[in-house]
Amino acid sequence: MLQIQFIRDHTQEVIRRLAIKNFDGAVIITDILMADDHRKDVQKRLDDINAESNNLAREIGILFKSGKTAEANTLKEQTASLKIKAKELESEMDAARTMLDDLLVRVPNLPHSSVPAGKTAEDNEIVHSEGQMPELGEDAVPHWDLATKYDIIDFNLGNKITGAGFPVYKGKGARLQRSLINFFLDKAIEAGYTEIQPPLAVNAASGYGTGQLPDKDGQMYYIGQDELYLIPTAEVPVTNLYRDVILKEDDLPVKNVAYSACFRREAGSYGKDVRGLNRLHQFDKVEIVQIRKAEESYTALEEMKQHVAGLLRLLGIPFRIVRLCGGDMSFTSALTYDFEVWSGAQKRWLEVSSVSNFETFQSNRMKLRYKDDTGKIHLTHTLNGSAIALPRVVAALLENNQTPDGILIPEVLRTYTGFDKIQ
Repeated sequence: MLQIQFIRDHTQEVIRRLAIKNFDGAVIITDILMADDHRKDVQKRLDDINAESNNLAREIGILFKSGKTAEANTLKEQTASLKIKAKELESEMDAARTMLDDLLVRVPNLPHSSVPAGKTAEDNEIVHSEGQMPELGEDAVPHWDLATKYDIIDFNLGNKITGAGFPVYKGKGARLQRSLINFFLDKAIEAGYTEIQPPLAVNAASGYGTGQLPDKDGQMYYIGQDELYLIPTAEVPVTNLYRDVILKEDDLPVKNVAYSACFRREAGSYGKDVRGLNRLHQFDKVEIVQIRKAEESYTALEEMKQHVAGLLRLLGIPFRIVRLCGGDMSFTSALTYDFEVWSGAQKRWLEVSSVSNFETFQSNRMKLRYKDDTGKIHLTHTLNGSAIALPRVVAALLENNQTPDGILIPEVLRTYTGFDKIQ
């Protein structure tokens, strides 16, 4: 959520930067400023009445001490009337705050100055590319056929027991999944992250804190009886560990990593774009989260980029990094880099990670702050990244490493899997 004072002080800049996200902010920003003016007016009237009540209370005390009971009782009647007005204004104040908050949560985060203009993924900017494309023969097959051939992932069985987008991993397929999770976790811990095992369901306040609610309400699985949401990413519970917290300056930076299953109700196109592991409703992911001072957050973003690149490099998967344009960015992000891996048999790039800086957008919602050594309170910057989401990494590993004799396992994973080939 944007800070109201920043909107007031930089109104035209806010409108201009929102336009890079293809968000027309002129009307709602005007409404926000009017709502804030109304809130301030109600607050002033309430403060004036409270001040008058306090003054009368002092006068009443003096009158009683002086034995002027009649005059004191007359003033007590006035204070009773003021209390009624104060109650009315407190209700009006609550309504004014609600109106302002309802408007503010509809405004996306401002994009960083480096974000390119654009409307779709076609307008994203490729900033890095590396790795050798695999030379697969004409008989190379996509991962969903490999999964059936070697009996390692069963999409039909998942459809039977749950529905489309909920695969069942079997045998060496299940072990490959577990190996990748442990490998990603171990590398994050080596990089200084603290492992967290978070709940897989969160309350509405947590969804609101990181910006999934109300923006992504339709994409989240909702447990109505308990008023909980299944998490779309471990970012949500891990970042919310610090909701309504004032950290000490010495506590920073916070670096956490978590593995979790993730649940998303996202709808998509049909055909090869969603076939097999390309798009799932339940999938495994290792997430890294950082909480930083404002002046350090973009250095941290670069550090997180290099961490994800290092993982893909070790796995031997060709990849590229793209800077998302304004129209392809999330509601909450100020700057996002996507990592895409090359899927040899499908001959297409598949997104496996997003690394983002949210600046103060999430921390302002969550009231996540830190106190510096002078005692001053500041909002933190929050960042997170997929390190990494498994499904499309598995798709690329299966397709790129297929041979006539089976699927080769990257050397860095063999101590985790206990085997070097799927056959």
